[in-house]
Amino acid sequence: MAIFAFAAGVWAGQYQAQLPSHSWLAALSGGLTVICVVAFQWYKSGVARANLFRALIVAIALAIGFAWSSWRAVWRLADELPRAVEMRDVELTGFVAELPEPGGQGVRFVLQVEKASAAVPERVLLSWYAGERGEGALPSLRPGERWRFTARLKRPHGLANPELFDYEAALLERGIRATGSVRASPAPVRIDEFVVRPATLVHRLRDAIRARFNAALPGADYGGVLVALAVGDQRAIPDEQWAVFRNTGISHLISISGLHVSMIGLLVGWLAGKAWRRSQRRMLRVPAMKVAAASGLAAAAVYAVLAGMGIPTQRSLIMIAVVAVAILGGRAPSGGIVLALALLCVLLFDPWAVLAAGFWLSFGAVAILMFLLGGRVRAEKGWRAAVAGQLGITLAMIPGLVILFNGFSMVSPLANALAIPLVSFVITPLTLLAIVLPFTSLLELAHWFFGVLMVVLEWLSARPFAMWSQAAPPGFLAATALIGVGWLMLPRGTPGRAAGALAMLPMLAWVPERPAYGAFRMTVLDVGQGTAVHVRTARHELVYDTGPAYRQGGDAGMRVLLPYFGAAGVRRIDRLVVSHDDLDHSGGLATLLAAGVVSGVMANFDLPAPSDGRLQPPRRPCLAGDGWSWDGVDFRVLHPDERELDTGSDNDASCVLRISAHGGSVLLAGDIERAAERRLLARAGESLGSTVVVVPHHGSKSSSGEPFIAAVAPRAAIHSAGYLNQFHHPHPGVLERWSAAGATNWRTDGQGAILVDVGAREIEITSWRDVARRYWYGR
Repeated sequence: MAIFAFAAGVWAGQYQAQLPSHSWLAALSGGLTVICVVAFQWYKSGVARANLFRALIVAIALAIGFAWSSWRAVWRLADELPRAVEMRDVELTGFVAELPEPGGQGVRFVLQVEKASAAVPERVLLSWYAGERGEGALPSLRPGERWRFTARLKRPHGLANPELFDYEAALLERGIRATGSVRASPAPVRIDEFVVRPATLVHRLRDAIRARFNAALPGADYGGVLVALAVGDQRAIPDEQWAVFRNTGISHLISISGLHVSMIGLLVGWLAGKAWRRSQRRMLRVPAMKVAAASGLAAAAVYAVLAGMGIPTQRSLIMIAVVAVAILGGRAPSGGIVLALALLCVLLFDPWAVLAAGFWLSFGAVAILMFLLGGRVRAEKGWRAAVAGQLGITLAMIPGLVILFNGFSMVSPLANALAIPLVSFVITPLTLLAIVLPFTSLLELAHWFFGVLMVVLEWLSARPFAMWSQAAPPGFLAATALIGVGWLMLPRGTPGRAAGALAMLPMLAWVPERPAYGAFRMTVLDVGQGTAVHVRTARHELVYDTGPAYRQGGDAGMRVLLPYFGAAGVRRIDRLVVSHDDLDHSGGLATLLAAGVVSGVMANFDLPAPSDGRLQPPRRPCLAGDGWSWDGVDFRVLHPDERELDTGSDNDASCVLRISAHGGSVLLAGDIERAAERRLLARAGESLGSTVVVVPHHGSKSSSGEPFIAAVAPRAAIHSAGYLNQFHHPHPGVLERWSAAGATNWRTDGQGAILVDVGAREIEITSWRDVARRYWYGR
């Protein structure tokens, strides 16, 4: 119980909005030390009441977990990039510390800094783009190489949107305290071919295996999956395949999971024990059980290290280690103790693990399986136990999957029934044999088997009922569902077990509250250097612009908009307005159209042709004078007119949309610049007045002229721009002009998504970084 209290303390420490001061933490640590000494003496005296003493131990463990989490955060944040060094050229010398990540137009890699011309963190994540070298080829990097670079660095920063992935937290967990890009001049120099370190030896081996697999299966559809099963590198798996894995609930099999590590340990241990038993003399010296335990642990450790030591592999390896050490010591620990010790070891090593979905899914699945298959008077055996376990895990994980991913696979039991034995006992062994045996045929056979599996998975994924999707539920409904599923998992004969299933229904039936009639809610999403706005009325959804395409690969449609729609409970976009065809506004358009969530498009350019034969939604032009009303909210297009479509400037031909209700109004101005602002003032100056404006052209100095600002006269000016972007948007002069006109400036680059609620009589504006503040933001 004390270990679980320690874990709760670690979790509480990671969700602080602000870390305690050094003096406060020092006082807490000193006080805990005194309390522990007193408690120990009290226990030795024999006068302690058992229940009271246990409660005290739990409270101490909770406080220790909080203090440990906080101290680790303080130490890690101390290794920071000074703001004065941001976006300055810095000379760095160091070695490539992990597997490089090729993709997009370049390669990303972690540099372990050994020497620098300024104060920088020890580990930085650099991007090296082919164009910046003046060459067409991608830079060739291998783990362990020592290089000298000139780079521009910035503090860790990620997109901050409601309920979406926190990139800054992921960087913090990896110990990466700055990111940046390699400069073309002066030219980077490779100093040493290989810096010998234990970690670089492992990563060089992983890199060699990845290169050999890619060479053996050039252009293979599922080569990325085999690489992931061999060395844990999942980056070569296309987004389309990940979508199939998510829809069928088999994503846990594609990464090197605890199941695979355990399987390798058990197989090697069984073989070693069987071979050891063939010699009576060896058996008399060392029991075969101990040889099997030590061999299985060694094999599992090698595989886990080769896989990159993710949370599932850490958990599985620690559990195997605990069991192996117990066998070697002549003990037999219970499953609960093994799981608790694994939990303790993971959090001592990595207190940020509680921020990862994989942590909860990994430990949750094992705990559920132990609960279902252990301690029963008449437990199922054989295939019945396997079926019962899979169905039980699928049902018991529903609340967790809804909380973490806003949905779950309805076809998961069927998909896993086929995928688990095929991946675990055929594809993975063939892949691992291909590491040690130089036979390409092994990889080809594994690839063929996975291709057969994908035929079934793609068919299941395409079923309309494959996924249950819903908005992120409130905490009290999620807690009720977790309690309900716990009650449902109790043994047969427990009174009212069916009530557990009923307790999950409120969570599954929940839909987010929508604005009242005559009101609307607008979210200016944080998409980097681009624009994407979601507007929700009582019964309708509108999206204005789709964000940029990203240089490192992907686009805002895939990375931000679709996940955000899932978390917000948006099933259909009634109208998608794309202001103009620049890539920072239309970069995610193709992704949204391919997802089939758009009912109609308003744009002044041709839509991208679908790649799968899907019918495109109807398109209508976005021209001044057009308008409509939804649920008591008016939408009016103010710009451009037909003559302005041929001006030659995409920016000045942007669609300008005004949304108004009784409580206030919003002006979405696209990328218009001063020439278009003047024409708009002449044609519709009296219609421009708005409570809130999404500032034209991200706050460029070529826009937001004083006459335009005076005509709009907003209370709030929202600047959608990327953090430390190369265009220096928003311009300080533009910020000053809006502020001088009485507007409060809001910025997505510093505040994350901006949330605007326009009610029947008033307007409320907040930012996501204020709503969900974390201690690492801005650090």
